[in-house]
Amino acid sequence: MVDVADVLATVRRIAGGGSAVDSEVVGQILQRSQKRSELDRLSPRDREVLAALAEGLSNRGIGDKLVISQGAVEKHISNVFTKFDFEPEDHAHRRVLAVLRDLGTV
Repeated sequence: MVDVADVLATVRRIAGGGSAVDSEVVGQILQRSQKRSELDRLSPRDREVLAALAEGLSNRGIGDKLVISQGAVEKHISNVFTKFDFEPEDHAHRRVLAVLRDLGTV
């Protein structure tokens, strides 16, 4: 059953430039959209390297799996960090943060 008062309040909110969708829901959608756009900035090879990171492979393991040089692996990892706006800090675990960002938990 529809509450007429709720419908009228929603119509008034929309007429005043508001939204019919709960602001919390809109916030969650925008947050997911932002995370997705960060992933969209990655090249296909960056994504492959990130997936290999998620498997827990070392740089050498990633290079062997993707048949690329150690230098290329390091460059792609650096690209991921840069595109995710991770600052180079000695105490930060950027590899873990990158995987968590890919999973949508950070």
